[in-house]
Amino acid sequence: MKAYLGIGSNIGNRLSFILKSLEEIKTLGKIVKLSTVYESKAWGLEEQPPFLNLVVRIDTKLPPTELLLRLKRIEKNLGRKERYRWGPREIDIDVILYGNEVINSKLLSVPHPFLVERDFFLYPLLEIEPDIVHPLTGKPLKEYRPKNTLKPFCCILEL
Repeated sequence: MKAYLGIGSNIGNRLSFILKSLEEIKTLGKIVKLSTVYESKAWGLEEQPPFLNLVVRIDTKLPPTELLLRLKRIEKNLGRKERYRWGPREIDIDVILYGNEVINSKLLSVPHPFLVERDFFLYPLLEIEPDIVHPLTGKPLKEYRPKNTLKPFCCILEL
């Protein structure tokens, strides 16, 4: 199944956390596409360091909830500390989309509830999948255009 993950970090060596998370994500499925790594302002709670963000597409055999649980384990293993909501994070990995599925459970909401509001999800996703459609609305995601505050930071050419 195609799954799209949003990855971000704003504490410590941000790029190192991202690269380590990608190495771990490779154990959950095949990494098919990576967006550019962007620097973005924090969302929700803005008085904190900027984030590095990217979106990755993986092909996985894991069911969505199992994928989420494994991603949370990766975050913990990489040193993520639990803080307040929308606070700083060593590493944050979100399931943005899982195929065309719509999931609303206590653990997981797919598509991600803030997909079209967060430029650090939407623009990198459109970079790697320009014709992707929102599973709930059936609208092409390129029709949603939140303010773009992203600054290209780097490209990861190989893992």
